[in-house]
Amino acid sequence: MKVLVTGGAGFIGSHAVEALLEADREVVVLDNLSPAAHASKPGYLLEEQVRYLIEDVRDIDAVEAALDGVSGIIHSASMVGLGVDLADLPDYVSNNDAGTATLLEAMRRSGFEGSLVLSSSMVVYGEGRYRCAEHGVVAPGPRRAQDLAEGSFEVACPSCGRPLAPEEVPEDAAMDPRNVYAATKLHQEHLCAAWARETGLPVYAMRYHNVYGPRMPQNTPYAGVASIFRSALEAGMAPRVFEDGGQMRDFVHARDVAAATTAPLIADVPPGAYNVASGEPHTVGEMAAALASAIDGSIAPEVTGEYRLGDVRHVFASVRKAREAGITASVPFAQGMREFAHAPLRHPVR
Repeated sequence: MKVLVTGGAGFIGSHAVEALLEADREVVVLDNLSPAAHASKPGYLLEEQVRYLIEDVRDIDAVEAALDGVSGIIHSASMVGLGVDLADLPDYVSNNDAGTATLLEAMRRSGFEGSLVLSSSMVVYGEGRYRCAEHGVVAPGPRRAQDLAEGSFEVACPSCGRPLAPEEVPEDAAMDPRNVYAATKLHQEHLCAAWARETGLPVYAMRYHNVYGPRMPQNTPYAGVASIFRSALEAGMAPRVFEDGGQMRDFVHARDVAAATTAPLIADVPPGAYNVASGEPHTVGEMAAALASAIDGSIAPEVTGEYRLGDVRHVFASVRKAREAGITASVPFAQGMREFAHAPLRHPVR
């Protein structure tokens, strides 16, 4: 099988490339090496084993040419992270939505008849799943800036105002994107689902939770929180933990994410959406402390009480569906953090 990986020079995409090679798949990578993500050509590219096309996924002719002989696609080309402000909105829509639409049109033009694996995200859920003692499962609205400023970070029942208990979120939960990036990831899923309905071909939406591991970007506004904390520790500064550090997330290692992403192209996995997670939630404060301890233990995280309106309080995954499909994580949290504390990160961007 020949597989096209868009964004295959990036953090998650490059790990997926390695997993495909280990499974004896032929790999073609299409990546524009955006200067917002890459200071230079990454040194980890496997150029003797992989054909790299330095092209943009929004260039339909380049994508159509890249699809020659391809029977599987991993679509990881994307602008990621919460972003800086609304000025990022056109770039997110262009890279993520228009990029996906262009890929789908190129697939139609080329007569593609294989499987499409989309790198999606937990952000499509917005806030996670919550239960009220009186009203059962409820969907809280966005947290108010006034409450956050006063240090009231937990979400309340929209009917009675009582505190809510967070629960693991399943794939059939309601979609509720809370920021621009999240909206574009959900639109990517909708576009790919429309393709599946029209063609009858298998599509997989892999909803990554908080991914960490080697090759994370170091210093961009779009870097993951684990990378931001590690960069601070390496600079001799305390990681600045927003809110009270009690936000619950599922931190999953990049190797486990790569295994999950490539599974539909290697094994018999039913089409659909899947949470890609460890199944063991931890707080952001716990992650910061584990990372600080793994580096040398001399710098403690600083819980700041600061907040971002686009952030959600708790979101962590149900992995039941993934496990039933044979998709499981194998890197324990403590081991993964010890490894990540000294793993190579991507070169800083200018």
